[in-house]
Amino acid sequence: MPKITYVAHDGVETVVDVAQNDTVMRGAVLNGIKGIVAQCGGGASCGTCHVYVDPENTKPLSQMHQVEDELLYFTACERKENSRLSCQIPVTEEQDGLVVHMPEKQL
Repeated sequence: MPKITYVAHDGVETVVDVAQNDTVMRGAVLNGIKGIVAQCGGGASCGTCHVYVDPENTKPLSQMHQVEDELLYFTACERKENSRLSCQIPVTEEQDGLVVHMPEKQL
């Protein structure tokens, strides 16, 4: 199973195994990761699973769709160049080692 590292706003890192075909958001929710609220359950309609993909990431990510792109302008914390909705990042073997950072708040 691919390992995803979730970095809380305070710097605490948690590494979890996430099943292929799940999303980075679902991996966080199933493993009790604090900092990802996922209020809409992965429907790309709330923005409460906002993450910052590690700037040194070399893992291939799915293309950002228009809905995600627009919703990222309405998240609780600043949108950055490396912002993504974790519900829109499917996990495959290629994402093994992916690191995502949580913003200070989601709501």
